[in-house]
Amino acid sequence: MTPPILQVALDIPDLSRAYAIAGETLAGGADWIEIGTPLIKSEGMHAVREIRAHHPDTPIVADMKTSDTGALEVEMAAKAGAGIVCILAESDDAVIREAVKAADLYGVQLMGDMMNVGDPVTRARELEEMGVHIINAHVGIDQQMIGKDSLELLERLTGTVSIP
Repeated sequence: MTPPILQVALDIPDLSRAYAIAGETLAGGADWIEIGTPLIKSEGMHAVREIRAHHPDTPIVADMKTSDTGALEVEMAAKAGAGIVCILAESDDAVIREAVKAADLYGVQLMGDMMNVGDPVTRARELEEMGVHIINAHVGIDQQMIGKDSLELLERLTGTVSIP
């Protein structure tokens, strides 16, 4: 069994605060740093490049929330220094297939974000068949605020696919 990985999301729009949080969480034992969607929307790929420069040996996840132009967005994140790029699992299969090709070309992993997927078990299997490297049992921040928990989704997905 693969040991658990602690991924900390920098879901804030301020890059200077993100630097501090990244350093603190890594010192506290975090494994991966996620450049969250708010930070990407605020700072663009500059945020990925800067966090990569400060933490060259840490796996960096770019939470692009890609739903279109899969290959282009994977290329952008990979060239900026991300090792893992998130795509929305509910995206069209053509988008996902193109993103998988780009991920393979640029040597990064593609993470399928299961947020808001109607049938996550079936979709996780489809993503694995298309070549997605990682499944992310994700419940959005707004959903968490009303009591939804990613643990239930994780339990449903456990054993469904052979990829992490």
